[in-house]
Amino acid sequence: MNNYALISIIICYLAILFYIAFLAEKNAKSKWVNNSIVYSLSLAVYCSAWTYYGSVGIAANSGISFLPIYLGPVIAAPLWIVVLRKIMRISKQHKISTLADFVSLRYGNNRFLGALITVICVFGIVPYISLQLKAISETFEIMTDDISYISTNIFDDSTFYIAILLAVFAAFFGTQATDASEKHRGIVVSVAFESILKLVFFLIIGVYVTFFLFNGTTDIYDKISITPNFESLTKIGGLEAGFDWFFMTMISFIAVFLLPRQFQVSVLENTREKHLKQAIWMFPLYLLLFNIFVIFIAWAGKLTFGNEVNAEYFTLLLPLQHNSVFLALLVFLGGFSAVISMVVVSTLALSTMVSNNLIIPYGFLDKFIKGQPDKNSNYIKNIRRISIFCIIITAYIFYINFSIELSLYSIGLISFVIISQLAPSFFIGLFWNRGSSKAAIIGMIVGSLITFYTLVLPFTIEALTGITDFTNHGLFNISVLKPYALFGIDFLSPPAHAFFWSMSANVVCYLIFSLTSKGNYRERNYAEMFVDSRNYSSLQDSALVWKGEAYVSDIKNVLNKFLGENRAQRALNLFFMKYKIPPNTQLADARLINFSEKLLTGSIGSASAKILIASVVKEEQISLVEVLKILDESKENIANNKILREKSEELSILALKLKQANEELISKDKQKDEFLDTVAHELKTPITGIRASTELLIDEDDMPSEIKTEFLKNMLNDSDRLTRLINNILDFEKLTKGNHELNIRQNSIKTTIKYAIASVQQLAINKGVSIINDNLIDFRFSYDEDRIVQVITNLLSNALKFTEPEKGKIIIEYKMINNMFEVYVIDNGKGIPDEDFEYIFNKFYQSKNQNTIKPQGSGLGLAICKQIIEQHNGKIWIQKSNKKGTTFVFKLPFN
Repeated sequence: MNNYALISIIICYLAILFYIAFLAEKNAKSKWVNNSIVYSLSLAVYCSAWTYYGSVGIAANSGISFLPIYLGPVIAAPLWIVVLRKIMRISKQHKISTLADFVSLRYGNNRFLGALITVICVFGIVPYISLQLKAISETFEIMTDDISYISTNIFDDSTFYIAILLAVFAAFFGTQATDASEKHRGIVVSVAFESILKLVFFLIIGVYVTFFLFNGTTDIYDKISITPNFESLTKIGGLEAGFDWFFMTMISFIAVFLLPRQFQVSVLENTREKHLKQAIWMFPLYLLLFNIFVIFIAWAGKLTFGNEVNAEYFTLLLPLQHNSVFLALLVFLGGFSAVISMVVVSTLALSTMVSNNLIIPYGFLDKFIKGQPDKNSNYIKNIRRISIFCIIITAYIFYINFSIELSLYSIGLISFVIISQLAPSFFIGLFWNRGSSKAAIIGMIVGSLITFYTLVLPFTIEALTGITDFTNHGLFNISVLKPYALFGIDFLSPPAHAFFWSMSANVVCYLIFSLTSKGNYRERNYAEMFVDSRNYSSLQDSALVWKGEAYVSDIKNVLNKFLGENRAQRALNLFFMKYKIPPNTQLADARLINFSEKLLTGSIGSASAKILIASVVKEEQISLVEVLKILDESKENIANNKILREKSEELSILALKLKQANEELISKDKQKDEFLDTVAHELKTPITGIRASTELLIDEDDMPSEIKTEFLKNMLNDSDRLTRLINNILDFEKLTKGNHELNIRQNSIKTTIKYAIASVQQLAINKGVSIINDNLIDFRFSYDEDRIVQVITNLLSNALKFTEPEKGKIIIEYKMINNMFEVYVIDNGKGIPDEDFEYIFNKFYQSKNQNTIKPQGSGLGLAICKQIIEQHNGKIWIQKSNKKGTTFVFKLPFN
């Protein structure tokens, strides 16, 4: 492909990224920008050029040894819910803007510690950025078939111009706001977009190589399996290699937390904690998809090229070998996407660390104190922009002088091992409050020196001089000091070997110096807040340990220098309102000092914020005894507050229960009134009929005998009606008080049901309702037949009330379940409303969903049924169903 054509495509692609980032910044609050998918995809910034090209290279030469770099993040992902959520909450509470700020805050805003972390990160990430530039340069040469050309200066090197474009992109979208803790939605969305592209393009080339150049995975395996040394490509290689895998997995586990770009996207750019729930499975899934075809591409490249070309670029060389320039271009753009996302996010994170922890606290604070808000804001932005360009130029110089000699895989591992020196202070400090800044500093320095001796120094000497005496014979020709076989351990790979010794020394130093030297009161204060994460939000205000004299006006002047008068005043007003402090307060307390430091942290870092606030307040030293006393008091206050909250919740629940009981009593009283009204009506109606019939019989002597007989039948029916009503009331009273003894004996359930049906059959015929009893099998067991007939009759009567004339159908079924006999009465009527289910068996209660204008009956029928069934040690209920109608069920013990 022509040079200029490829450069044009790169420029167009960068223009698209600029446009996407611009739209994202413009619509920063849109759900399309702030969602769990964008967040999860942004985490894939982990997959840089190393993943895109380096993994294939290591798979081709060392088989499955590329996997530990991805096993670490997969193991770490489920722990994000606990560890990363804790880190997010602390970072948001304190407006943390960098990894260095976070760790230094844990150790009392120690300025030197923040600077040390920044230096370690710069030394660790600059080689990593050079790796990306190396990938761009070499893939550009492959695409343009211009590998023979050697640039004589930076101005005719295309890689230099691409590096400058990346710096412009990072500077433009990463330094728009002075407050670095603000979200960079443009960069995050562009990274998510690039993550999609690089995955899709890698899968496309994987499918092309596996299924078009070869006949699938089986074909590739069959052909590679007959090559020499095949077994070494598919096996770990024994116990010694197992240790290597273990340490490499640990390195990648640490890297997914502590690489500045990962901390930036996973913690600082997170807008909602709930996004973690999707990220813990989406990110491992992304890594799985990315690695599906790695081994097959590597083997396919081996079969095609052997050892004649650089295996890292098989993804480009294979399609070019078969004249598939378009596919090769897609691979190039995928790799270019991996480079851009890594370089932009890394330089953004590093530039903020450099400005907040090196340049501002060690050189520009005095200038800021004297300057105006607008000038200070411009100074901070310019410092970060210059830092971005300096970092990328330094990485370019490293690429020119060193990285040409190394593989992408080797450079990446060097960076990972250097960054891992932050791990003990970071992880142990989150869960152990004894860790001190002195221990953290000593541990990092010792670990970094060992890493330099065992990994960086031998590589540098070989790259600059080509001499391997130091590597082969050790310092002063002492064999136990060989950098790759320190103290005789020679079975580990150089990165794993360096990690083992440096991490061991780092952890030991951290623990020893933490136990032997206690931190000052500020360290202990923040340590307590970091460790006690569950009570963190309440603890941070009540447990701030500070003693001295400070004035609101002095603090306000400092805030004005960086925030401007309007923003500073608005922030102070919110503070006074939150803590109900009069606005004209003169003296500042510990809460205002902490609040002011947090306001400045986003702009100039926690260490510089501490220095600035300390310059206008008179702080007194506090003894450790006082610190512990204050912390104990704060913990006691939190415990008391917790007890008060629990008591308050108990009172609220009790009040709710009382309200419900009161409503129930009112409902019962209403039901009682309705019952009395119904009973009065039911008694009055037959009595009135009897009285009227009696008067007619007395007054009419010559009444025909047929009419007299009819009147006498009516009087008899009314008397029966009165008897039934009175019996219902008496029955319920007896059953409720337990005065009635059941006549338990062996009975046929089939016969019992027939008796009940017979008692209501005429009513059903009159209404045109069919009663179906198709049960063939009979069961005999012990129960009071009269009472069960009463129950079934009542349920059938209820069903008749609720069914429509001429259309109604009532079905009776029964069956045995778990030694219990269940009877079902099913109708196709209107059904019972859900709100009646809970009360339908209560005395006096009548459902309003009947086919009559006024509910019929006394409201005691179902209540009596319930009492009868419960006296049989059974249970009665309504079965919920989506179908029309109602199903009453009762069960009795079969024994």
